[in-house]
Amino acid sequence: MEPETQSVSGGGGDVPTPPPPCQPQQQQQQQKPSRYESQKRRDWNAFLQYLANHKPPLTLARCGGVHVVEFLNYLDQFGKTKVHTHGCNYFGHPRPPGPCECPTKQAWGSLDALIGRLRAAYDENGGGRPESNPFGARAVKAHLREVRESQAKARGVAYEKKKRKQRLPFAVGEGSSRGAEDNITSTAPVTVATKVKPETASASASSSTGRDPDPGSWSAS
Repeated sequence: MEPETQSVSGGGGDVPTPPPPCQPQQQQQQQKPSRYESQKRRDWNAFLQYLANHKPPLTLARCGGVHVVEFLNYLDQFGKTKVHTHGCNYFGHPRPPGPCECPTKQAWGSLDALIGRLRAAYDENGGGRPESNPFGARAVKAHLREVRESQAKARGVAYEKKKRKQRLPFAVGEGSSRGAEDNITSTAPVTVATKVKPETASASASSSTGRDPDPGSWSAS
């Protein structure tokens, strides 16, 4: 038996109406977020968890630049970048020949990229006016500048600002992300997050980029 079709009557007789076209499967499925968007969402959830675990607990409305700086200092305990002290023989040495007892911290490049993602997430989640964004506060900018200068001296690495180049018609475009792939922490019990990286990560990658090599991923506890 042939399937029934709807018909439209006209001067030349009944004309069968074709069935509606099937929508592509890709349009029916929800578009997968980019790696940057996924990382930004994990960063945001982790920061909210940090505020909830703060003593006393903090709300986003009461959060200021000072609390953001405290958050960055908290993350230093999970860093993998060696920052030599003034009393260390390797102070200012970009490639120290041996180990030392100096602490490890988060690299400046990782923190700078993190603040960029959190600043965007704050605006996207209805944080309020741009001037009230705590991630763009003067205290945060001053802290990042201090970390950048101190790590440059301690590690013997010069962080130079990238100059904007005029793009030619046939020039190959440069990368557009300043830290979209910088994931500096992963799940930690009770606390907000921690960072896991392979032990074989090279120190040269950290020295050249100013970021922790092969970082892990965010995840709110």
